Amino acid sequence: MSHQKIPGIAPGGGPEVIPAYGTPQEDELSLQVTKRPRPGRWLAVLAAALFAVWLAYTIIVNPNLHWDIVAKYQFDGVILKGLGVTIQLTLISMILGIAIGIVVAVMQLSDSPVLRLTAGAYTWFFRGTPLLVQLIFWFNLALLFPVISIGIPFDGPKLISWQSNQVITGFVAALLGLSINEGAYMAEIVRAGIQSVDPGQREAGASIGMSNRRILSRIILPQAMRVIIPPFGNQFISMLKTTSLVSVIAGADLMTVSQHLYLANFEVVALLLVASLWYLVLTTIATIGQHAVERRYSPGSAPVLRSRILANLLPGRTKKGAAA
Repeated sequence: MSHQKIPGIAPGGGPEVIPAYGTPQEDELSLQVTKRPRPGRWLAVLAAALFAVWLAYTIIVNPNLHWDIVAKYQFDGVILKGLGVTIQLTLISMILGIAIGIVVAVMQLSDSPVLRLTAGAYTWFFRGTPLLVQLIFWFNLALLFPVISIGIPFDGPKLISWQSNQVITGFVAALLGLSINEGAYMAEIVRAGIQSVDPGQREAGASIGMSNRRILSRIILPQAMRVIIPPFGNQFISMLKTTSLVSVIAGADLMTVSQHLYLANFEVVALLLVASLWYLVLTTIATIGQHAVERRYSPGSAPVLRSRILANLLPGRTKKGAAA
């Protein structure tokens, strides 16, 4: 460090030079930090890069993968139709699962022991049994109830009836299995989100005369979204891939039509690659949407209307106009 000299007066009357910033001894204490070499990290990076290059090369040049077949069926009409069924199953099952989860979560937090026991039994059963078993059960519901009817219970007169085999198709069985199973998981997610909100928020809403329903919809759930959104995004992405299980009940989804195709032309690996690429596309889009929603509900990013901001910046605004 260079020293700026300030002239002064020495005791003998002569000029004296005084250092302005520290002393030479202090300047000698300055340190030069150098990063410690880490050869192990560079070796790991090199090994990972070499493995990635080798894997990509092996996949691309492998003659048994039949990339021409993959390109042929990637946008085939049958594949796209199965892709549409997969998207429908995912969206409808998640919507129904969220609705069921909210109701069950509210029941779990209810003061009534009967409601809490019912909700606990629901989540215990549907989270404790495999989804594949549930899908097969719903598809074979006609073995247990050959006729589905609406009327007075306990062998009373029936108002309307349907044959179970006609009602419970593969798509309907898939919706029942996926949505009811998802409702059990969403119930726990919503319950955790509701319990994360400060109890004082509910008391504040009750103090101004709000009903329990309005407190839940206007105060509790909006604040609980910050806790609910991340696991909900994971569940949505998981649902996209879980729909492949409905292939065991001929659900006409992407995996089902891929199986039908490779059973006909014996291009098993190529058709599996076609399905995998579409699943990767769907999960990538869902992941981007999840991150956008998480930023939307992250702390400190509450939405403010642009028109309101611009209106507040206009000259001549009165307090009455600003309140409006």
